[in-house]
Amino acid sequence: MRVSTFKRVILVTGTPGVGKTAVSRMLAARLNAKYLSLAELVEKEKLISGVDKARGTLIADMGKLSRRVRGLIAGSDQDVVVEGHYAVNVVPAKDVHLVFVLRRKPEELKKLMEERGYKESKLWENLAAEILDVCLTDAVSACGHEKVCEVDGSGKKIEDVVEEILSVLEGKRKCFVGIVDWLGKLDREGRLQEFLKPF
Repeated sequence: MRVSTFKRVILVTGTPGVGKTAVSRMLAARLNAKYLSLAELVEKEKLISGVDKARGTLIADMGKLSRRVRGLIAGSDQDVVVEGHYAVNVVPAKDVHLVFVLRRKPEELKKLMEERGYKESKLWENLAAEILDVCLTDAVSACGHEKVCEVDGSGKKIEDVVEEILSVLEGKRKCFVGIVDWLGKLDREGRLQEFLKPF
């Protein structure tokens, strides 16, 4: 299924807790675009291959999910905002206009995840993923540097993050990666062990 050229498919990805859902919903509203949450789609349409009991999460059937998302994109005559930490594994790179990888300071992220009730391995795995640039690396690997934009949402309101994304989409701001280096920062501060614990 080819995506027509007049419509943009915009991916919003990042570690759990960085603000993907709130940013994506507002971005879709501002663009008058169709909003697709991968997590909601997996749960609502039972596009699962199993359950991860240790983490208490559903395991998405990536093949079924990819086919469903491609069908929804093809059936839309609007821009489409696809949100989820594995969005780059579901939408073919050729169909992607831009990928926005949301980032957040590990201190902020840890606090947010604790407030959400994340415990032990789930907490430390997600913190490690943010510090080690996992979502950013996945996005660049899947779609190439030229389509990936890093946005640091640390200490910012949702509205401000959305404005940053819109300014990139409107060509007022450059799209690039390499804006944060949590690993280097924590290492310099001698604080790596606070956030990278064995799990």
